[in-house]
Amino acid sequence: MPEQIRGIVVMGVSGCGKSSVGAAIAALYSGRLIEGDAFHPAANIDKMSAGVPLTDEDRHGWLCRLSEEVAAALAAGERPVLTCSALRKSYRDLLRQGEPRLGFVFLDLARDLAAERVGKRPGHFMPASLIQSQYQTLEPPYQEPLTLAVDASLPVEAIAEQAVQWWRGGQRNG
Repeated sequence: MPEQIRGIVVMGVSGCGKSSVGAAIAALYSGRLIEGDAFHPAANIDKMSAGVPLTDEDRHGWLCRLSEEVAAALAAGERPVLTCSALRKSYRDLLRQGEPRLGFVFLDLARDLAAERVGKRPGHFMPASLIQSQYQTLEPPYQEPLTLAVDASLPVEAIAEQAVQWWRGGQRNG
């Protein structure tokens, strides 16, 4: 029997659609959307706004906080749907410390499309100039357990439906 997924992390580079897909998954599966960007400390937002990539040290406390938020949602009987870039395996492992049965929906997106999308986002702190650093940091989770890789250029609704079917089935790999 497959291992049951207890919560979802919608992950990928900036511009891949984490917020839109996360909201759609939460709506389809009565989940609680946890917008990871809302938990960044001011220093992280200031750095990114200035076009400076975050370091592992910058992300550590933020990732720990997100792990705590997911654990609290689960303790409250909710279905957490976290949006978080989770670019490196070590970041995903940190998130798994709070709940080992987190499922990761990897929104796989071509670099040029990510840059185009980020360039069109009004009022977001993440500038298109940081897309290159996102791809340099990215360690795709293709072989990790409880991971579904999805083409992020598909319609949001199609991605959300695929993710919810996968979550319900508790599959190990997509």
